This record gives sequence, C-alpha cells and structure tokens, in this order.
Amino acid sequence: MDWGQLPQQLVNGVQLGAVYALIALGYTMVYGVLRLINFAHGDIYMVGAYFAYYTAMVWFNRMTMNPYVMLIAMLLIAMVGCAILGVIIERLAYRPLRNAPRISVLITAVGVSLFLEYTGRLIFQTSPQPSIVEEVNVLAKPIHFAGITIQQSQLAVLGVTLVLMTGLWIFVTKTTMGRAMRAVSHDFATASLMGVNVDRVVVVTFVIGSSLAGAAGMMNATAFGQPLQPFIGLIPGVKAFVAAVLGGIGNIPGAVVGGLIMGCAEVLVVWAGYAGYRDAVAFVILIVILLFRPGGLFGSTADKV
Repeated sequence: MDWGQLPQQLVNGVQLGAVYALIALGYTMVYGVLRLINFAHGDIYMVGAYFAYYTAMVWFNRMTMNPYVMLIAMLLIAMVGCAILGVIIERLAYRPLRNAPRISVLITAVGVSLFLEYTGRLIFQTSPQPSIVEEVNVLAKPIHFAGITIQQSQLAVLGVTLVLMTGLWIFVTKTTMGRAMRAVSHDFATASLMGVNVDRVVVVTFVIGSSLAGAAGMMNATAFGQPLQPFIGLIPGVKAFVAAVLGGIGNIPGAVVGGLIMGCAEVLVVWAGYAGYRDAVAFVILIVILLFRPGGLFGSTADKV
C-alpha cells in the first residue's frame, strides 16, 4: 500500500461518495414517504446519463455553444427528463398498488427496473458504446494542492452536490411542502385525514428523487467519460441503496453520510490492492449493517429494512 496516495484516494472517495449520496437520497425519500424500495431508481440514473449524452452529442451543436452553457443545459435536461420519468413511473406503476401488499409493490419495482433497462436497449444507442467526449468537459484541468491532484470537474461535482443537498434540506425543513412530506412519512393515513394532499406529496417526492438521480448520472458520465449502456445504473443503484441502508433508510442526512462512507470504502479497497473486490465491499457493508444495526447509523430499529 502506498501511504502517500492515501489523501488522494480519500479525495476521490469523497467525490465518488457524493454521486452515491445523490442517488441514495432518491431511495431514502421514496422509502420515507411510501415505505417502498424503488429498485428502478438506479435505472433513472442511467436515463439521466443518456439525457446528458444526447444533449451534448446529438440534440445541440456543442461546437457553437458556450461550453459552460452546454454543461448547465446537460444538467437541467437530465434533471427535468428524469423528474418527468419518475412521475410517469409513480403514476402508472406504483399508485395503482398503493394499498397492495408490500411484496406486490416490491416485485413491481423490480419489473419497472427491468422494463427501463430493456426499453433502453431498444431506444438508446448501445453499439458502439457511446460516451461524452472529453471536449465537452471543459473542467478537466487539474489543480495541484498539498500533493493532491484534483480536477476542476471533481470540485464541480462536489459543489453541485453540496448545493443540491443544501437545497433539499431547506426544502424539507423550511417549506410547507417539506412539512407535508415529513407528516406523510410519519403517518400516511393520519396525514391524509388532516387534509394533506398525499398524492401531491408523493409526486413531489418522485420529482425530487428522480431529478437528483438524473443529476448524478449526468455528472458521472461527463466528469469521467463513462461508456454508456442500459445496465450502467445497476451497480451504482445497488451501492446507493446500501448507502441509504447504511445511513438509515428514510433519513436524509443518513443517506449523505452513507454515500460518503460507501465512496471512501470503495476507493480504499482499490488503494489496498484489492481492486477486484471494489464492488463486493458494498455487499459486505450491507450484510454487516443488517446483522448488527438493521436500522442504519441514523435510523431507528422501527425503520429497519
């Protein structure tokens, strides 16, 4: 192990964890309101990455657009597109099953995930695997500080993630809709009897969660030039789910902390020389959490998965 590389790896882990945290927030918000594990959430992340790709490479002429405007357009289109997709999924797949047994909803979530993946295989470009070219990422220049190299795009990912998380926290804690969301998450039936429009709350929850997943997909695909295919959301989705469970599913700060821990754990496994086990660490963490603290770090045992 190269101990001199440890600070650099921790920086990379925080950046990776920020992406996981954005996806995990969608899991934890939907679970908090509906007690539903939305396994299609990782596929919404995939759709966000594709929206970013088509915006930069197909729909707009990147040669004539200001590159910074292009990045903002990619982010907004990915977030809005995924928000619309989230609303459609909620309206067509989950709302009709709101009073059904949980196992029925769980199976539906798996079915929606497979539907998105194989529909994406039909609709999206898959061969050759597309990717966002490096020229689009104008923030690729490195910054050297105290022996650590940080790309401007990594700082941008962290900055955007921090802004989105802060905005979400203010929305949930300071606005009327945020109070309604907390009421519904506390007791769905009682909130409805007290006059809270639960259908509207659920829609807003899916809008926010899906748009955050779209932002994560856009930033990951742009910053790292990740080759795209319809199944790229599977592993990040599973890791983000583990992050949500680790932090305490249904707990927003817990999802953020869980995402950061997941990101750092993954890069530290690589740093230790076990790169082949970088995906396995998520499942090890999940098993340990379910065995010793099923409610997660910040959750209660009543919220255990």
